[in-house]
Amino acid sequence: MGTPALLDRHELLAAWHRLVPEAEPAGRHRYELDELGEAILNRAPSARRQIVLTDVYCHLTEQIGHLAAMSVAVTTLSFGIRVPDVVWMPWDKWESFDRDDPAPFVPDLCVEVLLDSDRTQDIDRRVKGYLEGGASEVIVVSQRRQIEFWGARGQRQASMFGIALSLDRMYFEEGNVAAVPDVRS
Repeated sequence: MGTPALLDRHELLAAWHRLVPEAEPAGRHRYELDELGEAILNRAPSARRQIVLTDVYCHLTEQIGHLAAMSVAVTTLSFGIRVPDVVWMPWDKWESFDRDDPAPFVPDLCVEVLLDSDRTQDIDRRVKGYLEGGASEVIVVSQRRQIEFWGARGQRQASMFGIALSLDRMYFEEGNVAAVPDVRS
């Protein structure tokens, strides 16, 4: 028995269109597709996670412009159609596709917030998939408020976009929070 073949962008989009009419009325993009076109259900984010997602979105729009969005489905080369928590890309990229469909590429910046999320299991594959698909940077916010910046050459000390995130401690798990610099000071 051979290894199953990855679906190309057109096959993924066709699988997405078959899934969306059945699944999406309960909530926009609660589903993703893996690289084989199989549906993956995302749990609805808690109120705590939604607040952090909104904070990240607001930071991005304040710092690099109002071309950010939450929960945009994007097509990766090796990881299917995924829905990063927050994305940002320049205007010309927003204008280059039908925004009712998943973006046929990965935006310049993708953010994943791991609070109460099942995504911790596959975060390495997500980061790799976004970067291979064209993202210049991926930001990962952990359950303990640690913020990681990833680029094509691996983890970075700071954002290439000059982004600084100051996220309130009250929304994160207790623990090794002292290791996280408080950028608000």
